[in-house]
Amino acid sequence: MDLKLKPFDFAAAVAKAGLRTDGMPVGKPKAAEPGSFQATMSQALREVSDAQNETTTLQQELQLGNPTVGLEQTMMSMQKSQIGFQAALSVRNRLVQAYSEIMNMQV
Repeated sequence: MDLKLKPFDFAAAVAKAGLRTDGMPVGKPKAAEPGSFQATMSQALREVSDAQNETTTLQQELQLGNPTVGLEQTMMSMQKSQIGFQAALSVRNRLVQAYSEIMNMQV
């Protein structure tokens, strides 16, 4: 039995998968479907960012002596944004760990 192997054409394989040679998708990225993991993560990160921006604004207003902004309100906002950031960081670390485990699996 005569078995001949053709050389592997990486560019053709990547093009067939719908990717560029750098691994990025060809064309515009699709919008995340509502309820998908990507949409949920994007919304959570946006909420963490909004909380941090609100905290920064409250801190600036407190430093400028705005009578409508209290120290308690500012401290609560700081704690909320810190907890949100720590939660996002934990999720990121778990995702990186899971990705590493999947990449190290033998096929």
